Amino acid sequence: MAMPAISQQFVIELAVAVPLIGAVLIWMLRERPNQREAVSLVTAGILFALVASLLPGVLNGDRPTAVLWETLPGLPIALRVEPLGLLFALVASFLWIATTIYSIGYMRGHREGNQTRFYVYFAIALSSTMGIAFAANMFTLFVFYEVLTLSTYPLVTHAGTEEARRGGRVYLGVLLGTSIGFLFLAIVWTWSVAGTLDFREGGILRDTVSPPVIGILFALYVFGIGKAAIMPFHRWLPAAMVAPTPVSALLHAVAVVKAGVFTVLKVSIYLFGIDVLAEISVTGWLAYLAGVTILIASLVALAQDNLKLRLAYSTVSQLSYVILGALLANPLAVVGGAMHIAMHAFGKITLFFCAGAILVATHKTRVSEMRGLGRTMPFTMAAFFIGSLSVIGLPPMGGLWSKWYLALGTLEAGQIGLLVVLMLSSLLSLAYLLPIPILAFFGTPDKDLPSDGIKEAPPACVAALLLTALGCLALFVFPEPLYQLTSLIISK
Repeated sequence: MAMPAISQQFVIELAVAVPLIGAVLIWMLRERPNQREAVSLVTAGILFALVASLLPGVLNGDRPTAVLWETLPGLPIALRVEPLGLLFALVASFLWIATTIYSIGYMRGHREGNQTRFYVYFAIALSSTMGIAFAANMFTLFVFYEVLTLSTYPLVTHAGTEEARRGGRVYLGVLLGTSIGFLFLAIVWTWSVAGTLDFREGGILRDTVSPPVIGILFALYVFGIGKAAIMPFHRWLPAAMVAPTPVSALLHAVAVVKAGVFTVLKVSIYLFGIDVLAEISVTGWLAYLAGVTILIASLVALAQDNLKLRLAYSTVSQLSYVILGALLANPLAVVGGAMHIAMHAFGKITLFFCAGAILVATHKTRVSEMRGLGRTMPFTMAAFFIGSLSVIGLPPMGGLWSKWYLALGTLEAGQIGLLVVLMLSSLLSLAYLLPIPILAFFGTPDKDLPSDGIKEAPPACVAALLLTALGCLALFVFPEPLYQLTSLIISK
C-alpha cells in the first residue's frame, strides 16, 4: 500500500537531508574510526530504505512533490518523484551501501590518510545525487548538479599529490566550464522561451520556437552536461582516475557519470519530449557523435595497460549508450537507455572494486601484471569475469537487457548504422575486458605472486565486490521490476 502523500513528501526531503546529517555525525566522530564508519554504513542503509519506500506509490501512479523554498516567483527549489528519477535514486542509494562496505576495507587496507574527510564528502555527494534524481525543475537540478561537482573535487584530489591536483584541475575545469558555458545558457534560454523550467510529461518546448532553434538548444544541453562525458568533453573522467578506488566507483557507477547521462535523459523526456526530438534533425548528427564516442573510447580502452584507465575509457564508451537511447527518441531506446543506467552501474562498480582489491592485495595496477592472479585471488577475479560479461552485454548478466532494448530502438528508428556501432562496441569491450580474467586464471603466475594459497583483499572489499557481482546476475534473472519502472517513463 502506498504511503499517504504527506508522508511521501517528508520522505523526499529526508532523502536529501539524511546524507547531510550523516556527514555531520561522521565529522563529529572523526576520532573514533569504528563509530565513524558505522554511521556511514547506517546512513547509507537508511537512505536506501527511504528511497525504496517510494517505489510502490510511484508504480501506482503517485508523483509526490516537495517545495523546499522559493528563489524567484515560479522558480522554486523543488523535488518531485517520477519513474526515471526513482530508478537513479534506487541505484545510487543501494550502491552507496556496497561502496561504504568496500571503502572500510580499502581505506584501512591501503592505509589512506584523511579518511574522515573522505566519508564526509562522500555523504555530501550522495545528498546532491538525491537532489538531482528528485529535481522537479531544471533550476533545482542545476543547483544540485554543481554541488555534486564541488563536493567530489576533494575526493578526486584526495591523495594531495601534484598528480592528484593536476587531475582535479582538469576535473573541475571541464565540468564547470561546460555547465557554465553551455548548460547555464541553455537553462536561461529555456526559461525565456517557455516561461517555466518544470519537468513535465511530454516536455515544455513544443510550439515555443522553431525546430532549428530547438535543435541548437538541445545541442547546448548535450554538450553542457559534461558529466555525460561525450567527446570532446570527456577528458575529466580519465584524469580523475588519480583518486582512490572507492572514489572511482563513485565517479563511474554511483553518482557522477550517472548524474550526467540521467540528466541528458531527463532533459530529453521532460523538457523537450521525445516526440519533439524525433521531429528535429539535430538528433541525427548528435546520435552519430555518440556512436563515434562509443567506438573511439573503446579503441582507446583497448590500448591501455593501466587497469583503471582501461576501465575509465570503457565508461566513456558505455555512457554514450544512454545518450544514444535519448537521441534515438523512441520508447524502446529510452527504456534501453534508462535500464543501462542500472545495468552499467552494477557491472562497472564490480570491475572497479576488483581493480582496487588487486591494488590493495598485490600493489599491481597493470593488465600485463595480472598473469596467474586468479590462483591467489579467485573470488576477485571471478567477480571481475562476471562484471565483464555484464558490461559486454552477454548472458547470464543484466547488461544484456539494456543493450537488447537499445538495439531494438535503433531498428525502430531505422538507424542500421548505429546498430552496427552497438555490435562493434560489444566486440571491442569483449576484446579489452575478457583477456584480463583469462590471463588471471590461465596465465603463468609472476614470480612475485604468493605461492602459499589464497591472498585476497580485506574481507570488506571482497564482500562488496561479490555483492555487486551477484547484482549483475540478479538483474538478468529478475529484470521485470526494472522494466516495469522504466516503461512508466514513456507511458502516456
